[in-house]
Amino acid sequence: MKPSKKSVDEIIADLPKHEQVVVKRLRALILECLPKASEKNNYGVPFYTRNRMICFIWPPSVYWGPKKSDYQEKGVSLGFCQGNLFANEDGALLAEGRKQVYCMYFNRVDEINEEQIRALLFEADLIDQQFRKPNRNRGRKSTPKTD
Repeated sequence: MKPSKKSVDEIIADLPKHEQVVVKRLRALILECLPKASEKNNYGVPFYTRNRMICFIWPPSVYWGPKKSDYQEKGVSLGFCQGNLFANEDGALLAEGRKQVYCMYFNRVDEINEEQIRALLFEADLIDQQFRKPNRNRGRKSTPKTD
């Protein structure tokens, strides 16, 4: 798959209408809950990063690998890059044999439980903050110059 130079808005505009609706709602929730995250086009889909990659929205029409039909059936994926670090007590995030990235899927916008997604995004932000690089200047005392 060739890397896409499109903006996230262009990616969304090129999606089938039923995927656009779901992607737009998930995107709005992510931008609301992760205001300090950067939105980038990685692999032709929207990724959200701050200290590390936090999450992504992967529409099924942008497939990766040989089995396109598998992606079409599951729906739009909301993936969490550090999913293995989540509490995931309700089992909403699916590992599907992966060690780190966990996902959930939506075929329709009415399947999106906004309260649940917000809680997951806030947890993702807390996890991401653990990867913040320490400020090397913090805690240093400045020594006055003597002439």
